[in-house]
Amino acid sequence: MPPTYAFLDHPGPIPFAHRGGARGGLENSLPAFQRAVDLGYRYLETDVHATADGVLVAFHDRTLDRVTDRQGAIARLPYAHVARARIGGVEPIPLLEDVLGTWPDVRINIDIKDAPAIAPLAAALHRTRSWDRVCITSFSTRRLAALRARLPLFTDKDVCTALGPRGLMALRARSYGGPAAKLVRLASTGIACAQVPYGLGRVPFVTEAFLEQAHDLGLKVHAWTVNDRAEMERLLDLGVDGIMTDDLPTLRDVMDARGLWRPRVNSTA
Repeated sequence: MPPTYAFLDHPGPIPFAHRGGARGGLENSLPAFQRAVDLGYRYLETDVHATADGVLVAFHDRTLDRVTDRQGAIARLPYAHVARARIGGVEPIPLLEDVLGTWPDVRINIDIKDAPAIAPLAAALHRTRSWDRVCITSFSTRRLAALRARLPLFTDKDVCTALGPRGLMALRARSYGGPAAKLVRLASTGIACAQVPYGLGRVPFVTEAFLEQAHDLGLKVHAWTVNDRAEMERLLDLGVDGIMTDDLPTLRDVMDARGLWRPRVNSTA
């Protein structure tokens, strides 16, 4: 069984503010995160990239082009250039340490988007002593393995991490009757959760069988990115352990109606 983690210590399913609530148009900006916190969210989801000179920023895309008023690949640009970009033309791109430091009681789910971010992320968590407040995930099994290998250089704590893509596919195969040996090995390494799309096109990814297999291994299941009320209801009926959404008010309302909403203290929720 995976060890227990403070990050996952939450009464009932966890509501995550995906990129701070991407539907607001200022995703991964400090105002977006502040709005989520003001609504009562205790868990934020964000992404990290490193600039060419090793500065770690909370930003989803590899390039600035889609959501800012500048262009270029973050990994090829110095921080001085990235710092001048404005999300939606108005908000600067925050450092991850800005996000961690602004709300020290809030927990942060961090997606490693590129290999250059691995070393700066480990160092940032060390500087901020944020090991217990974070869960680390990635769409790259290799990036996750590299981070796990680096963590002992900085801390003796068990840090919450999620399954990588290979583990998720093995878990899905197991839910259809596939072999369990690889998953047992993965679970024994201390991986704590499976963070998965709620569906693939019209085919549900999170099913009763998927949840059963994950829970048998001691893994929590967090579904992303769920912006449809009916899908939120379906997942909660199944017993999912967390939902990531861009539509913060809707998820809050759905969970509140079920008696599952546990707002952050001092929020305006």
